[in-house]
Amino acid sequence: MTDSIRIDHWVKLGTTIREARLSRGWSQHDLAQRANVSRSWLARVEAGHRSAELEPLLRALAALDITLRLELNPSSPDAITTPPTSGPTREEAWGLR
Repeated sequence: MTDSIRIDHWVKLGTTIREARLSRGWSQHDLAQRANVSRSWLARVEAGHRSAELEPLLRALAALDITLRLELNPSSPDAITTPPTSGPTREEAWGLR
């Protein structure tokens, strides 16, 4: 997926995950198994609940082949630019391959 989506609210994150899952024809159970998370956790994330832990969230995004990119506000006086580094793929980093 080459599209970029700005997520500024938990509901938007949940909607994005649900739409990506459905576009693949996967049930919540299918994605939960692929990402090694519980189906109830995934249902809460898709509903926009704020209690999503980062590690399982990253596993779910990796299973959907979605890259999470964080950006600092460029107008912030504390903004720092870090050059990208090469490393393991998302799948390797999260034990999916």
